[in-house]
Amino acid sequence: GGGVIRGRRENKLQKRMPREIITLQVGQCGNQIGAEFWKQLCLEHGISPTGVVERDSISEAGDRKDVFFYQADDDHYVPRALLLDLEPRVVSGIQNSAYGKLFNPENIYVSAQGGGAGNNWASGYAQAEKVADKVIAMIDREADDCDSLEAFVLAHSIAGGTGSGMGSYLLEQLNDHYPKKLIQTYSVFPQPEDGVVVGPYNSVLTLKRLALHADCVVALDNTALNRVAVEKLRLESPTMAEVNSLVGTVMSASTATLRFPGYMNNDLVGLVASLIPTPRCHFLMTGYTPFTAARQEQAGVRKSSVLDVMKRLLEGGNRLVSASTKRGGYISL
Repeated sequence: GGGVIRGRRENKLQKRMPREIITLQVGQCGNQIGAEFWKQLCLEHGISPTGVVERDSISEAGDRKDVFFYQADDDHYVPRALLLDLEPRVVSGIQNSAYGKLFNPENIYVSAQGGGAGNNWASGYAQAEKVADKVIAMIDREADDCDSLEAFVLAHSIAGGTGSGMGSYLLEQLNDHYPKKLIQTYSVFPQPEDGVVVGPYNSVLTLKRLALHADCVVALDNTALNRVAVEKLRLESPTMAEVNSLVGTVMSASTATLRFPGYMNNDLVGLVASLIPTPRCHFLMTGYTPFTAARQEQAGVRKSSVLDVMKRLLEGGNRLVSASTKRGGYISL
């Protein structure tokens, strides 16, 4: 009898207690896709660009805003996000945008020199090392505000300087400071015609850290994102914002079950555990359907049964990473 009561009590506590996730946006790419992600979350939770709840949430039980946001003293919702960059352009753009007031200014770090990392992994890593105390203090402060911190999510690209170098340093530090917390990354891989000569070197150095220090890496790449924008969204010349909004959509869709809990995958550990067979085999491919864009007319009526959606997800054209699946097989879906 006692065991049953205790079990029920624990279930109730789990339902009440959100498992918070802290998002780290690093470098130009990380901050751009992060900004689109927060726009999408605000739309889904009915939060205005200034952090005020515009409409009543579905119900307190069915809408966990607390996973990605916390409530300030004046009832505004503030993202659990850190915006980190070594040059000010992108972060300034976010601060001057409609969503600029959403973020906590204490959680924004831009290098005082403002020169960036010049597409150099070593420069990004060394600059991150110099300001480690400041950045780690920001992460610690955000983690202390959580009741039950579950994971860190890192958004970055692996071919540049800041996203790769500073991202690598942060992965090592997070693994050292928070060994029991899950680390998930959304990593944008380079395309062959990027024009960044040192891209492959930066990528190899970052991949080592992603293999050793991350628990789950969602691989995305610009070639596949541009292809989806042209073929699926019918956009002749997709803008960077539209390509980034695809990543934001995928990030919000993959966390939807954490924010609107249902029958299964109510926390990130459960979601990741069913996808990753062995610790090292943690690089995931993403598929998404149906795609719609802000400047695209309403899509035609589609069949949306589970079978139809699964068939579409497994089509090469709906994958956001340029990897062939003709050889080998799926380990998990």
